Amino acid sequence: MYKYLFGPVPSRRLGMSLGVDLVPRKVCSLDCVYCEVGKTSLLTSERKEYIKFENVKKELEDYFDKNQDPDFITFSGSGEPTLNCKIGKVLDFIKALKPNIPIAVLTNGTLLFNTDVRKEIINADLVLPSLDAVSQDVFNKINRPEKSLKIKDCIQGLIDFSKEFKGKIWLEVFILPGYNDNKNEIAKLREIILQINPDSIQLNTLDRPGTVSNLRGATRQELEHIAKLLNIDNINIIAAMAQRKKIKSFREDIENAIIETISRRPCTIDDIIEILGLHVSEINKYLDVLESENRVETSLQERGVFYKIKS
Repeated sequence: MYKYLFGPVPSRRLGMSLGVDLVPRKVCSLDCVYCEVGKTSLLTSERKEYIKFENVKKELEDYFDKNQDPDFITFSGSGEPTLNCKIGKVLDFIKALKPNIPIAVLTNGTLLFNTDVRKEIINADLVLPSLDAVSQDVFNKINRPEKSLKIKDCIQGLIDFSKEFKGKIWLEVFILPGYNDNKNEIAKLREIILQINPDSIQLNTLDRPGTVSNLRGATRQELEHIAKLLNIDNINIIAAMAQRKKIKSFREDIENAIIETISRRPCTIDDIIEILGLHVSEINKYLDVLESENRVETSLQERGVFYKIKS
């Protein structure tokens, strides 16, 4: 069992993806109301070596000595990967070890105003930043950033990076009704997206409970309406979660283990992590499928969101 690697997980967008986790759970520069990983435990914009390069290096060497190559290697997981000041060193090590495997970076994009961050991930093949707001008040409401972060700086960082980066940029926009779906915000978002000029714009929404109550995901009709308002080429509405079952890395033994666990008693994600020893991101992928198939349901209790078999 690896501590800093997880998967390969069945990724809708990246196929068989090996995750590399460079920060502890959940160290992030944002505390988004919709985050499926859970509430941010350390809200910070301070970059440091949260997880040592040598420890990640050893796990990567061991993994590739014993396993077949994945379709992608993805920096993601428990928090914001660019907070780790050694992300560039890890990325370059992987490129030297496995030059034929593409590398993706899933980031909230908040630190791209930092020239060091942009340089450190410049050799990735694919970067998937997020942009949920373009005005400071909406940014504060939906993303709840570390207090020093200003949305105008984050946006400028995205624009600057898009001009420097030679790989692909897939920009994710998470739509949350009542938070960032008003016409003024969408109109401003369109202006910024045109400046970033990503290869793909991916509209996403809430599938499972976030970190605050009374949230709901946008309907397919609402997402299609927003796509029309944006009126930009290359907009994609994220596909149904059940499609993960068609990916070769989907493992029925993991799905069955989760079902067996929550059939005995309702569990939080933290409970499932402790019982099965799986990474939070991996568990979330399978819960997405189970919920899309209407096989599990959730209830919010004092200790958090509990998952149980649907009666």
